[in-house]
Amino acid sequence: MAAGFKVAEPLEYHRSFLKENCRPDGRELSEFRTTTLNIGSISTADGSALVKVGNTTVICGIKAELTNPTVEAPGKGYIVPNVDLPPLCSSQFRPGPPGEQAQAASQFIADVIQSSEVIQTEELCIERGKLCWVLYCDLMCLDYDGNVLDACIVALLAALKNTQLPEVTISTETSSPEVNLEKRRGLHIHKHPVGASFCVFDDSILIVDPTAEEESLSTAHLTVVTDDEDRLCIVHKPGGTSLSGEKLQECINRATARQREIQKLIDKVIHSMKTAQ
Repeated sequence: MAAGFKVAEPLEYHRSFLKENCRPDGRELSEFRTTTLNIGSISTADGSALVKVGNTTVICGIKAELTNPTVEAPGKGYIVPNVDLPPLCSSQFRPGPPGEQAQAASQFIADVIQSSEVIQTEELCIERGKLCWVLYCDLMCLDYDGNVLDACIVALLAALKNTQLPEVTISTETSSPEVNLEKRRGLHIHKHPVGASFCVFDDSILIVDPTAEEESLSTAHLTVVTDDEDRLCIVHKPGGTSLSGEKLQECINRATARQREIQKLIDKVIHSMKTAQ
């Protein structure tokens, strides 16, 4: 009976749970799904991480390449994120060029990198005006069950913390770069941005970490990104119903708590990797 009700009236089905302050998967309204993290899983990348938030699975691989700095920023390197939502991860995505949601996600991640200053791009410059690193951060969703943005930010942050760049010197005789793959150093991570995403039901009920089904039934989406100093980096709200100031404050409070949980998780995984080596 419940299964039939769920298919015929998905919104009413969800409302029957929300009335009781819980959700169809048993979570409370402000409860995140279990988050797991695996770091350094792609041996061919300079840094990588695999994140699962519930069933939503995102892998991030970072490839560092040497290039010329731009004319506008001769003393900086740059970071190029790309989010891929292939048909493999959900039936809602089609083969072909990146769809609107993938493009919006890539832009969102670029904004997070810039506004949070997770890395000072000056530190990616090797010789002013001549040589710098570009970090290609490829994020691919392997299984889509809602809230892909939070998973992408965690995967990106963990992969950046795992990235090791080879030592580069510029030969005095030939003026060409010499790369020493034996000697590598990690990136200096300045800030630890973490996102918390919310959905609004019936213009008033807030739920955190929505599943794909909850996303499709909600009246608005919101993602709040904060860093380890409780600084608000981004509030991303693409359309939908408006939110009151107090509801927004509630989201920010939940996001700062989430930031601490995720940073602890990343540090714990990195620490266990070091002790295992």
